[in-house]
Amino acid sequence: MDDAPRPTSPALPRALRWLGWAVALLLCLLVFGMYTAPGFMVMLADQIWACF
Repeated sequence: MDDAPRPTSPALPRALRWLGWAVALLLCLLVFGMYTAPGFMVMLADQIWACF
């Protein structure tokens, strides 16, 4: 049987994964926060309506 030590994963990819999830969560919160602003919703509707 092989008793060689298995390589461990470095901490950097784990930190980058956490950072990626944190950034994604922040962006989602910002986008959902914009939907609570009535002015933003009116502007968004006007821009969509202008496409037609």
